[in-house]
Amino acid sequence: MLGLGTGISGIAPVAAQALKPTIADCAVIAHGGERLACYDRLSGRVAGAPEQSRAAATRTAAAAPGAPLTTPPAAVKTATTLDPTPLSLIDNAWGFNPNSDRFSIALYRPNYVQVARYSDRPNNVPFQALFSSARNPNPQLDPTEARFQFSFKARLWATDNRRFGVWVAYTQQSQWQVYNSALSSPFRENNYEPEVIASFRPNVEFGGFNWRLLNIGYNHQSNGRANPVSRSWNRIIAEFGIERGNFALLVRPWYRIPESSGRDDNRNILDYYGYGDLTAIYKWRGHSFQLMGRGNPSTGKGAAQFSWTTPPLLGPLRGYVQAFAGYGDSLIDYNWNQNAIGIGVTLNDLL
Repeated sequence: MLGLGTGISGIAPVAAQALKPTIADCAVIAHGGERLACYDRLSGRVAGAPEQSRAAATRTAAAAPGAPLTTPPAAVKTATTLDPTPLSLIDNAWGFNPNSDRFSIALYRPNYVQVARYSDRPNNVPFQALFSSARNPNPQLDPTEARFQFSFKARLWATDNRRFGVWVAYTQQSQWQVYNSALSSPFRENNYEPEVIASFRPNVEFGGFNWRLLNIGYNHQSNGRANPVSRSWNRIIAEFGIERGNFALLVRPWYRIPESSGRDDNRNILDYYGYGDLTAIYKWRGHSFQLMGRGNPSTGKGAAQFSWTTPPLLGPLRGYVQAFAGYGDSLIDYNWNQNAIGIGVTLNDLL
């Protein structure tokens, strides 16, 4: 009996080793749960602890280079968050962003209402003949009037990348003697300005500036009136726009399309308006500052205009102050020198 026991005890480890499964044995098991238990027994893990096995497998997979994670990793906090790059003023104004609408209607020049605009030298001269015929030989315009402007543009066509487009635009500016009850509060002047514009984004960088705008357009401007107070002209206008951060510079040279002497009611307008204008725009903390200058060096006549647009005050409405000095505050005043300042609200500025 002692010999038999000794023999059995010697055989048991060998039998147990022979009964231990191999990887091949586990691989042929069809049932998933049994196959996993077989692998657990083979690796020495406790059977029936699948959650621990899956957690270990996840850690192992995460440690393997390039291995996909079976569970989403914890959120990683970045050490530094950078402010986004400022958007291009010109790209936004002219829809050059590739995801912008191909066909769109947008604000163009400032849309404003000046509830009070004061001139130090109102221009009574063009209206003398009209008031004389109405038996009012000594008309007096009120130096303070209201002024408003609305302006919009619509893109008719654009390339897929929006780098080239064709626009039509319309601007109307009105001077209203609303406080002049003696003259029945008339509209002193209305200027109508339709345009057709081909717009292109050059995307050229030089000296830290980006050249992002090249426009070529046809421009008609008139006051829609008959002689002796009729004013009108037609121009081909090019516009070059460069920018750097919150600063933009717009340069507009123009060529006046000649008219016959019998139809030209302001033949010397270039003596006062010159052959182009220059506009600088700077944005700072929601404020916008704009300075325009134009003139004719050969005659020494021209004009300057400064405007300040505040951050929004009420909904989309912003405070607006505009100061003007020189010739051509409106078409009827193209050859009249005056200083004027107005205050009101606006929906937008030039860019």
